[in-house]
Amino acid sequence: MRLLLKNGRVVDPASGTDDTLDILIDGELIVEIKDKIEARDARLIDASRLVVAPGFIDMHVHLREPGQEHKETIETGTRAAAKGGFTSICCMPNTLPVNDSRKVTRLIKSRAAKNALVNVFPIAAITTGLQGAELTDMAGLTAAGAIAFSDDGNCVQNTRLMRSAMERAKALKALIIDHCEDRFLFEGGVIHDGPLAKRLKVGGIPSACEEIMVARDIILAESLETRIHIAHLSTRGSARLVREAKKRGIHVTAEATPHHLLLTDDRLENRETAYKVNPPLRGAEDLRAMIEAVKDGTIDVFATDHAPHAAKEKALSLEKAPFGMTGLETAVSLLYDRIVGKNVISLARFIEMCSTRPAALLGLASKGRIAVGADADLTILNLHQDFVVDAGAFESKCRISPYDGWKLRGAPAMTVVGGKIVYPFGS
Repeated sequence: MRLLLKNGRVVDPASGTDDTLDILIDGELIVEIKDKIEARDARLIDASRLVVAPGFIDMHVHLREPGQEHKETIETGTRAAAKGGFTSICCMPNTLPVNDSRKVTRLIKSRAAKNALVNVFPIAAITTGLQGAELTDMAGLTAAGAIAFSDDGNCVQNTRLMRSAMERAKALKALIIDHCEDRFLFEGGVIHDGPLAKRLKVGGIPSACEEIMVARDIILAESLETRIHIAHLSTRGSARLVREAKKRGIHVTAEATPHHLLLTDDRLENRETAYKVNPPLRGAEDLRAMIEAVKDGTIDVFATDHAPHAAKEKALSLEKAPFGMTGLETAVSLLYDRIVGKNVISLARFIEMCSTRPAALLGLASKGRIAVGADADLTILNLHQDFVVDAGAFESKCRISPYDGWKLRGAPAMTVVGGKIVYPFGS
C-alpha cells in the first residue's frame, strides 16, 4: 500500500524539521518528503491541523505473555500501544517462563509476528530466572533477538555479578536497563517511606533503597567506561546522582514514567491499590525534582512501565495487591497536557524523548526519525482534542487506572506501523 499524508505539521527532532509537509509512504518505508506531493495511486490522509511525529517508542512495557495471559497478552497489549500512539514497545522479561533463554525470546518474537499490531522488541533477563545468581547467555539472547537486558521487577544485588553483566553488555554493545532497588531496604515495603506510611501503618520503601543502587551502578559504569540506563527514576536523590554523573562524562541515561511526574504518595490516603507501584509514588519534593530533571535533560526518555494486573488481584488489600499500573493508553496525553502544556519542555523535546532518543539508546537506526528510507512508523497527534480518560474503554485487559475521569487535551489521532494504519482500528 502507498499512503500519502498531506499538509501535516512534521516535527522531526533528528533533522530539526518543524514544517508543513507531505509524506509519501510506499510499503514499509518513507519514500518522499516535501511540500505538495502528488501521487494518484496512494491512499490520501489529510493531516491538516495534526502533528506528524516519528513513531513513539516505549522502552518499558510488561506484556505478561507467555504465562500470565490473564493479566495481558501480546495482542491486547499491542492494541493498547497502538491506541496510545506507540509504534514500538520493548517487553520486560518477567514472564512465565522468564525470558532468559533463546527459546523464550524466539517464542515472544514468533507470537508477536502473528498477533502484534506494533513492533515488539523483547528485553531478556540479566540473570537466570531473575534470581540474581547466574548470568544468562547474553550473546545467545542477543542473537535470538533480545534488544536489551534487565532484571526488572528485581535488582541484581551481587555487585560482582552486576559488574560482569555490564562487561558482557559492553562487549555486545547491548543496553542494560537497570531496576535499582536494595532488596534488604525494600523488604516488607508497600508505599513510599513517609508520613503517610506511618499513618496507614504499612511498610515504607525508603528513597535510599533506590539511590544506593543508582550510585553503585553509576560507579560501575564509570569504572568500566560503559553505559547504564536507569529505569523508572523516582527520587530527587537519584536525579541528583544521574545529573552529576552526566556532568562527569559517565555514560548514564535515565527514564521517567508519567506517574512519577504527576502523582504523589498522598493519593494512597484511602488505600487505593490503583496507586500502588514500584518504585512507589514519592513525596512532593521528589515530584518537583523529577520535573526539573526532565526540564534540564537529566532524564532522557519517557517510559510507561505499563504493568497490568487482573482486577481481582488489584482488589486485594493495599498490603497484598501487586505493584503496577496500566499506562500505554494514557501516557502520551498525560505528558503532553501536563508537561508540554505547562511549558516544562517544548513539543520537539517531548517528541525527542518519546521517539528519537529511545531509538538511539536501543540502536534502532531506521526508527525515531522521519526521513527518506526510514521505516514508515509514525505517530500522528491531535493537539486540540479534548477528552476524558475512560478506563472502562481500555484495550488493555487491565481497566484500572489512577487517571480514570481525568480531563486532558491532546491525543493520538493515528498510528502508522510499517506503512500500515494500526489505529484507528479498522482504518
